[in-house]
Amino acid sequence: MRKDKENRAINARKHVMQIGILLIFIFTSKYVNAQTAFVTNSGDNTVSVIDVATNTVTTTISVGANPWGISINQDGTKVYVANNEDNTISVINTTSNSVSATISVGNAPTGVAVRPDGTKVYVTNFSDNSVSVIDTSTNMVSTTIAVGNFPWGISTSPDGTMAYVVNSLDNTISVIDTFTNTVSNTITVGSLPTGISVSPNGTKIYVTNLNDNTVSVIDATSYMVSNTIIVGSSPYGISASPNGTKLYVANNGDNTVSVINTITNTVTDTITVGSSPFGVSVSPDETTLYVANFGDNTISVINTSTNTVSTPIPVGLNPGAFGIFITNGTLTSINNLENIELVRIITFPNPVNDQFSISFSPIKAEIVSYTLYNSLGQIVNHQETDSGIGEITMNISSLMQGIYFLSVKGNQWSSNIQVIKN
Repeated sequence: MRKDKENRAINARKHVMQIGILLIFIFTSKYVNAQTAFVTNSGDNTVSVIDVATNTVTTTISVGANPWGISINQDGTKVYVANNEDNTISVINTTSNSVSATISVGNAPTGVAVRPDGTKVYVTNFSDNSVSVIDTSTNMVSTTIAVGNFPWGISTSPDGTMAYVVNSLDNTISVIDTFTNTVSNTITVGSLPTGISVSPNGTKIYVTNLNDNTVSVIDATSYMVSNTIIVGSSPYGISASPNGTKLYVANNGDNTVSVINTITNTVTDTITVGSSPFGVSVSPDETTLYVANFGDNTISVINTSTNTVSTPIPVGLNPGAFGIFITNGTLTSINNLENIELVRIITFPNPVNDQFSISFSPIKAEIVSYTLYNSLGQIVNHQETDSGIGEITMNISSLMQGIYFLSVKGNQWSSNIQVIKN
């Protein structure tokens, strides 16, 4: 079993090396580095779009009936929303902030996860015990996989070889091999599991158990529960920090968020938020935590350094935001739309073991700098290319496992890309 997993991981990395991770940016005369939160409001069938820089709602998008689960692709260009009452997925184009497609799936879709390479979307269908697999090139369901009883949350491994499905009434996790689209393993967890998050390096799976107020910690190699952590009342949403050192758990029953140290598997702080928190998501720079409060129609904004809550953001009716609802950040134009030119930033492989390549096209006649930062904001690698050279190789074999941030800068543009070191 372990050898098969290793082979699949190797094949996945080869696939990533062939196609790259594509990040598409719009080049005009003026730019901002935008990071956005998309919050599903189940009570009024909308998605609130929040500018993370200002913590204000910039627009509201109408979607299907009772939107709940949400997931964003890695380059931030598409948002997938599970509409629980009309059995559809709304696809939001983040450039126009409009619904570009509506996809029919199974009965009562709840959780959504985008495969890291962006080619597939996995949707849990709560009422028919299945997962719909969407081909993003066609926006059609390519296959349907039978799983456990009342599937709820879902997440994928960082290399995209596995999808993990929370079966709430079975108290199990179904492990889906994404190459064969079959269930390869089943893991027993706590009582009434709901939310799920995978560590950035893929070694741990974390599951919230609603009925026994715990988080199950699963070893992703042995598929055994290695630890059980007691948290607040009725834990629901869960999110691992990008560097993997912390977990944040929304406790729906007592209006708090538990902060967990993943090294010691202990709760280090409990933060009071709004009424009936459900979804929780960490900003890619790890400075801010956003919590969707279903009961008072707000988003709590938490400073992760001090664990203090600032003024909440009013959104739509009954926000759930169940899933990953903050983009990694993309460059967006703010004027001169008539002069658009597309430039593609590619990093491969990602995740990376020893070294990776960075390229962009079309090649611009300018010097480009590449700076790699660790999670503390310290520079760990820096290179520059001469005018007209559009590719470099960066060796990071000496760095520790975790999340790093690559800043790529030209004369009038810049981009931040997340890099996972295995």
